[in-house]
Amino acid sequence: MKIFWIIPFFLLQDTEAFLIKNAKFNLCLQASPINRNLLLENCNPESDFQDWSWQGDSLVNHGTQSCLSVLGADRVQTNLCASTAYTSWDCSNSLLSPLGTSQSYLVANRKGVALSDVRGLKAQWQDAADRSVCEEKTGHDRYFPAALTSPQVHEHTAGNATLPLGMDQKQLEELLWFFRREDPSTWNYSVLALSLATFILGLVLLTINIVRNRKRKILMSRNAGQTPLQAELDAKKALIPVQEYRPSEPQNQEPVPQDQRPGEVVVQWKDGTTTSLYTDLSEEAI
Repeated sequence: MKIFWIIPFFLLQDTEAFLIKNAKFNLCLQASPINRNLLLENCNPESDFQDWSWQGDSLVNHGTQSCLSVLGADRVQTNLCASTAYTSWDCSNSLLSPLGTSQSYLVANRKGVALSDVRGLKAQWQDAADRSVCEEKTGHDRYFPAALTSPQVHEHTAGNATLPLGMDQKQLEELLWFFRREDPSTWNYSVLALSLATFILGLVLLTINIVRNRKRKILMSRNAGQTPLQAELDAKKALIPVQEYRPSEPQNQEPVPQDQRPGEVVVQWKDGTTTSLYTDLSEEAI
C-alpha cells in the first residue's frame, strides 16, 4: 500500500524548486540554455533555468536537468548529474562549498560565479524569500525521506513551523492521511460487480436481438411464399369471367326441326310452340 502515497511525494519533489539569489547583487543564478555556463540575471520565478532543487547533496537545474558542478580549480558550471564532475555541495550559513572542503565557496562576480575563499555577501545565497538556501536542503532532507519511510511525521517538528513547500505540519499530516487512508478493496469489488452486470446486460440484449432477427426472417420468408400464390389466384379470378362470357363467340342455334321445309318461316312463341308464319294453300283453294 505504500506505493499509493509514495508516488505523490515524488511528484511533489518536482514542485519544490527555488531560486538561488546572491545576497550582494540581488541577482539569481541562471543556467545557460545554450552552453553550460552560469549567469547572474534578474530573478524570474517563471524561468525554469532559474529553478533549482536539492537532490541529495546535488543542486539540479530544472531547465537543463543538469547539476551544479566544479571543473578545475575554480571553474563552476552545469554538467550531467551522472558525469565524473564534482556535483556534491555542502551548505552552511548560506555558504555553498564543494562537499568535503571548507576552503573555497561559490562566489558571485561580474562574469558569473566562481570558487573563492571569500566569505562575504558575495558568497551568501538565498531564496526568493530571503531565506538561506541551506534551509531548502534541511527541509528537503528532513521531511520528505521521513514521509517516505514512516507514516508519522517526526515529532521534533517545531509546532506549526512552515515547511519549504509553504505547508505547516497539520497540512502535511492531512496530505499523508489523504493518500494512505483509502482501502481499495471496496472500489475493486464495485468495479468487478459493475463489470459483471454490464456483461450480463450485454448478453440479454444480444439474445433479444437474435430472437427478433429470427422472427423477422421467418415472417419475410412466409410473405415471400404467399406472394406468388396470391398473384396466381388473382389471375385466375380475373380469367373466370372471361371464360364464362364471351360475346365474340356465336351462340348455339337450336336445330331446325326436321319436318321444316326449305323456305318456310317458323316462329317460336314464348310458350314453346312453333308455328309456320306462312301456310301453304293448296292449288284447289286458290
